Order: sequence, then C-alpha cells, then structure tokens
Amino acid sequence: MTLGRLDHVYYWTADMSRAVAFYRDVLGLPLARRDGDDWAEFDAGGSRFALHGAVEGHPVRPGGATAVFEVEDLDAARRRLEDRGVRFHERGGEVPGFARFASFSDPDGNTVQLIEYS
Repeated sequence: MTLGRLDHVYYWTADMSRAVAFYRDVLGLPLARRDGDDWAEFDAGGSRFALHGAVEGHPVRPGGATAVFEVEDLDAARRRLEDRGVRFHERGGEVPGFARFASFSDPDGNTVQLIEYS
C-alpha cells in the first residue's frame, strides 16, 4: 500500500461561526465550502483545511495535531496577525539552514503554526 497526498486536516470546533471568522477573516484563508454548523472547508494553497462542528458525545478538546501554513515572510505575517489580535506562544523557533516557525492557538485552543523555509 502506498499513501497518497495529504487530503485535508480538520479541527473540531464548539462554535463554527467563530472558528470560520478566525480562519477566514484573521488568517485570510479562502472559505471554499460551508455546511451550516457541521463542516467548513478552506483552500490552503492546494491542500484543504477544515472545521468539524461539535457533535453529541464528542467533546471539543484542543491538541492532537498542528496545522502548519507556509508563509514567505514570517516576520511580516506575524506582525499582520498580531495586529489582528493573534497572540503567539513564544518568540518562535528555527532549524538553522532549513526553516523558521512560530505558533499560536485558534479560538478552540488548537495549535496553528506558520513556517518560513530558508
């Protein structure tokens, strides 16, 4: 068996409208499709990022995965998001000669990371 390309990543959310507003309006991802409070899908540069609405018996718990979005200029992206109210976890990190990155949380506590490759 050979795995194909990554199809999509999704996070559970307790408040679909709040989460859609964050990913669309704050992070700037184009909303590709929304099915009420059950599902929302964004175009993430050739991959898909999605939100799954909470369902009975499945509490929303942050963690378990990190969505990583590539940016051309990490410093500029960070400033733009901080201007929109995003609070980053730390100053960021670096793998010398490979990439720099910085992480923050979405409204449900899921980790989101930006990465700038060298």
